[in-house]
Amino acid sequence: MSPREKYLSLETYRKNGTAVATPVWFAMAPNGAMYVYSEAGAAKVKRAQNNPKGRIAPCDIRGKLRGDWEPVTLRIINDAAEAALAQRLLDEKYGLVKKLLNFFTKFRSTGRAAIAITPA
Repeated sequence: MSPREKYLSLETYRKNGTAVATPVWFAMAPNGAMYVYSEAGAAKVKRAQNNPKGRIAPCDIRGKLRGDWEPVTLRIINDAAEAALAQRLLDEKYGLVKKLLNFFTKFRSTGRAAIAITPA
C-alpha cells in the first residue's frame, strides 16, 4: 500500500463470517505499520476486537477498489503513546480537515479508537 493513497478499504468480519468493507483514512508509521481511527463504538472497531484478521486495498472515497486486497492483522491500540502517534500521523497527513474532525469528535460520548494494521 502506498502512503500516498488517500483512502483504503478496510475489510473486517462479523461474528458470522460476513465481510464488511469500509473506506477509511490511514497513515503509515516509519516502521511500516498503518493506523486508522474511528469512533470507539463503531461497528468496525467491534469487529476488529472480535476478529483480528482483515484485508485492505486502496480505494476511492466511496470504497471503489483501486488495487488488490492484502491480508492484514488488526489490533486495537490500548497504549496511550502509540495512540498519540497514530493521531499525529493522521493529523499530519489529512491536515485541517482532520483537525476539524478532532474538534467535533470531542462532543461525542464514545470517544475514539485507533487501529494498528500490520501485514498478515
